[in-house]
Amino acid sequence: MNYFVLLISGFVIGLIAAVPVGPVNLLCVRRTFAHGSLYGFLSGLGAALADVVFAAIVGFGFTWLAQLIKSYFTPIEVIGAAMLLFFGARTFLAPPQLRLDEKLKAKEVVDGATLARAMLSTFLLAITNPGTLFAFTAMFAVVAGLVQGQATFFGAAMMVAGVAAGSTSWWFTLTTIAGLFHARIDERIMTLINRISGAVITVFGLVVFGHLIWRLM
Repeated sequence: MNYFVLLISGFVIGLIAAVPVGPVNLLCVRRTFAHGSLYGFLSGLGAALADVVFAAIVGFGFTWLAQLIKSYFTPIEVIGAAMLLFFGARTFLAPPQLRLDEKLKAKEVVDGATLARAMLSTFLLAITNPGTLFAFTAMFAVVAGLVQGQATFFGAAMMVAGVAAGSTSWWFTLTTIAGLFHARIDERIMTLINRISGAVITVFGLVVFGHLIWRLM
């Protein structure tokens, strides 16, 4: 089995999972504009960690866990939709936060607890999207068919490592580029970003709720 191919395949899968514009992307960009690249990157890292968890469930064959998630698909989807609405409203109503006292601003960026909360919030937002698990299942199945090799623990580990690298690379690139504009964003632009991002994230939450209601009817 070509483990390098599995690593690269995992990297591509990680990119595919992270790149599409969604609520987490919007949230990370908005946080980067408001607080800088480190804050935004660690927020993205929370989503990358969720991708790694899903990839590990599929790659290492934790079928019992996948079935458990599938069994609780509806309540997990409700929690995910509620979190989207919460973050959407919070972002929409957030103050610009660009002319804070410099000492307070530095504390926001450096404080470990604040950064940990930023990572945890996006992890929870991403992990409550069980559809990602099924997407990973489909993508891993495609790779398994292409390599036509017998599954091994090390092969699965290479795939999961590739997913971690691909997803992390995307968040690093996105927040680094967004961070270049951090110093050029004034309060008026930041307010507009908050309103647009908050509205779009709220729409995502409403769409999830709508899909849930349609599925249960």
